[in-house]
Amino acid sequence: MICFCGAALAVPTPPDPASVAVLYNSSSADSKALAEFYAKARNIPADHLVGLELPDSEEISRKDFDDKLRNRLIREYDRREWWVRGRGADGKLVPTELKIRILVCMRGVPSRVTGTGPALPPPAGEQPFTRTTQASVDSELALLGVEGVQVEAVVNNPYFKQEKTIAEAKLPMTLVGRIDGPTKEVCARMIKDAVEAENTGLWGMSVIDLSQMYPEHVEGDPAMEKVAKAHRDAGIPVIIDRNKETLPLNYPLRDTALYFGWYDWNINGPFVNQPFKFKKGAVAAHLHSFSAGQLRDTTKNWCAGLLSKGAAATLGNVYEPYLPLTHNFDIFNDRLMAGYTLVEAAYMSVPVLSWQNVVLGDPLYRPFLHLDGGGEKADEDRDYRALRLANLRWKEDPKQLDAMLLDAADRLKSGTLVEAVGLSRAARKEEALATADFRKAKLYFADKPDRLRMDLHLATMAREAGKKSEAIDLLRGARTLYADIPEVIAPATWAAILEPPPAQPQPPKK
Repeated sequence: MICFCGAALAVPTPPDPASVAVLYNSSSADSKALAEFYAKARNIPADHLVGLELPDSEEISRKDFDDKLRNRLIREYDRREWWVRGRGADGKLVPTELKIRILVCMRGVPSRVTGTGPALPPPAGEQPFTRTTQASVDSELALLGVEGVQVEAVVNNPYFKQEKTIAEAKLPMTLVGRIDGPTKEVCARMIKDAVEAENTGLWGMSVIDLSQMYPEHVEGDPAMEKVAKAHRDAGIPVIIDRNKETLPLNYPLRDTALYFGWYDWNINGPFVNQPFKFKKGAVAAHLHSFSAGQLRDTTKNWCAGLLSKGAAATLGNVYEPYLPLTHNFDIFNDRLMAGYTLVEAAYMSVPVLSWQNVVLGDPLYRPFLHLDGGGEKADEDRDYRALRLANLRWKEDPKQLDAMLLDAADRLKSGTLVEAVGLSRAARKEEALATADFRKAKLYFADKPDRLRMDLHLATMAREAGKKSEAIDLLRGARTLYADIPEVIAPATWAAILEPPPAQPQPPKK
């Protein structure tokens, strides 16, 4: 077994719990209970909980947002002396000192401010979003205490692309995160999973699903490719789908700890399979204009469904955000892997405020706290820890890295280790070696869905190499070999895309 001590990696200083406040809906017993549960889990002072009587709805009107939420919250900050505000050069009030740097909105606090949507077609000389007044509650609250913020369109985010903690940045803004989801039970689980995953570290597979729809947008496929490379460079096995379609229904994923994908309206593919569940603490995000358009129905949009399937954190948009104004997934991933909190990484990766963006999950969660190999050990993480430690030791010598991992795989009879080597070799275009790895991994995996996944890897390599006939033959063989398991839908779907069935003749018109 690969066993050695990795050098401790420097991570940013975590936020002081005393710099965190929790906002809940005082008319909801569940909202208050979740706020108290979260404060206890993160050692947030009890007097940092703020209850406001708010509408029992995911949406709130602009007037109610101002009167019942924002203005009342400002008065609470004044009363509790959580800030000092002074006049800026324009004579308007702005926070000059902030004791509260992070605000956590609990389920029960509305997530969307209603208003005017984008003008289509836009007036001459204007961007389509210039007159939009719709926004996420959280993004609006990020500028709490700043007078005169325009309601229409966007405000530049001064924390965008920063590499400092929010305490070090000393900006006149608040990072606003949200613990929200389909049910209060899901929200409580998100809190527990984040705390527990910080103790062990987040270990498992990465799944990246490209779109090929808008190649001109750097926020899309190029950002996803950077995420995939960062994961591979860290020793995290990466399954990447470069087809225009999202991953097919019942694709047999395993130990999914990270997911980044785009661009489909509603949750689909492997994530709607009844047995599917993310690894504890998973970070999963799908880029779509209305991914957080609602957070209760797990079959619509993306955020609610991903959270219901066990993800601890996700990103989303409550209304149309326009692609250049969404979270940059590559920056988000980079800051998370550097050890920043979920909410810091989210705001570092979004260019604007007073807009449509939300971050869902424990804002203080740091999933990559133990990339040095530290943390509590769990049996189910053994192979993934070995991959990371081997990567730290032999990253600059891929052949030695592969040899050491395959040797360990043979001793442990680990299909996971062999699959990981095969995925790395496939990424390096070493098709012959990768083919041998995937075939060998099938011998070590006991479960049919895992063996089917190896055949799907082989079909993916053939498809990407332009060997359409070979890919079809592999998929046909998989359909026969795995006809008795639900996951057989996946190769059947891909086969139908590569070789569509002949069109049925239409009946003659009368």
